[in-house]
Parts: sequence; C-alpha cells; structure tokens
Amino acid sequence: MNFHAICSDIDGTLLNSERDLSPKLKSVISRLPADFPVILASSRMPAAMRHLLEDLNKPNQPLIAYNGGFVLGPSGEVLDSTSIPLPIVQAIFELISRTSIHFSLYEGENWYEEKEDYWSKREITNTKVNPTWKETEAVLADWQKENKGAHKVMVMGESNEISWLFGELHERFGNDLHLYRSKDTYIEIAPRKISKATGLALILEQFYPFGMEHIAAFGDNYNDIDLLQKVGIGVAVANARPEVKAVAKYLTLHHKEDGVADFLEKNFPNP
Repeated sequence: MNFHAICSDIDGTLLNSERDLSPKLKSVISRLPADFPVILASSRMPAAMRHLLEDLNKPNQPLIAYNGGFVLGPSGEVLDSTSIPLPIVQAIFELISRTSIHFSLYEGENWYEEKEDYWSKREITNTKVNPTWKETEAVLADWQKENKGAHKVMVMGESNEISWLFGELHERFGNDLHLYRSKDTYIEIAPRKISKATGLALILEQFYPFGMEHIAAFGDNYNDIDLLQKVGIGVAVANARPEVKAVAKYLTLHHKEDGVADFLEKNFPNP
C-alpha cells in the first residue's frame, strides 16, 4: 500500500480508552521515516493537539484545528482562518440563555469559559488544556471591537436540551454552520464552508509534492466523512459511525484496540 503521509482525527480514533496515545502507537510512529508527515485533524484547539505531537516525537507538523477552521503550518504559521460571524455567535448565545446548556467559545489559540463546572472540568481533563476564565458577554464585546468571530462554539448539556438546540440551529443557520453532534450531550459548531479535507488540501498545496490520493486518513465521526472521501486511503475505526464506515475504503480495529497503529503496522512498508 502506497501512502506518503498520515492525517488522523484524535478523539475516538487516535487515542486509546485512557484518552492517551498508546505505547504501541508511539512505537509504530517512531519507526516511520523522520520526514514522514503526521498531520492531526481535529475539532480541538491547537494547544490540545501540540502535546500529542510532542509525545509522538513529531513536533514540527502542520495542524488542522477546529475541523479546518484554523490551519497552521509546520512552524506554527497561520495558513487559513475561517470563523463563525459574530452576529451568529451572539444569536446562539441568546438562544441558550434561558436554558441550562453550557457554552464554550474558541478563537485561535484561545478557549474561553465563564466558570468551572462539570462540563468545563471534563474538557480540561480530556484535552489537558486550561481555558481563559472570562464572562461570555465580555468576550463577545471584545470581539465586537476587534472584528472577530469564533472558530468554534461548543455547547454541552442534557440530551433533550441539546436535541432541541440542534433542531433550532439547523433551522436558523443550516446554510451557515456545520453542526456536529459528536455525542448526545454535545454539539460542536463550525463554519459551513470548511472541513478537515479543505485544511488538508491547503497544507499539501503549500508544503508537500503529492496530492490527496497519497494520504492515509483515519476517522470515526461525521466531521471525518469529507476527509475520508477525499483521500486515497480513507480508514474508519471499528467504533466509527455507520455513515463514516460507508464512505471509508478500509476498516481497522476499534480505537481502544489500537486501530490506527494496527493498520499502519500491517500496511506501511516498514514500520
């Protein structure tokens, strides 16, 4: 099997049951050529991705953050930045103001939270990043002055409230937003015109002398569908959504069984 780079989702794909990189995965990656690109593509913010590249001993790699809304080159330079317009962010915030739904804002290298609660603590644990504690109204007021929007809005809460909000957002902003319901209790919100595949195409165009057909990409969720469709070797882990498996060319083991490492070990010429 011939591929010149790896592009992988993180949560539910690359990480194991401890939400960490397994010793087997680290071993397999360490046996790849030193100049072999390992590109992470995630809804995560950059800081929640860099420590994983450090652990893989692949620090100077491009990053596709916020599902393609914020794309960084190998030296950390910003290649592309696409945000949700501030009026839409404000409308989402107003929509949840009379609910118990948790509201998180992401912009560039920044993650903003109002208070420490169950949801913010969970994200801190999962991503190993600490937010900036700041009132949402103050963040939005600053963005108004600075002409900024959000690279990602994440809302979390009880599944019935999240279901209601998903319907409302789809009806009002379906043409403007990607709405990823990664769990029954989460919605990750991104601009409609970007994806992990658009971010990868930009990186390849600027830094690598090969096209999407030479990439092995791994994923598990709705926001990986476009990526797996566009690359030459699209691989779904066994725990992937049925829709993801349907578009993947290959299937590997569950993420808790080192699916990415197993595929690489079996299909790369020498790891």
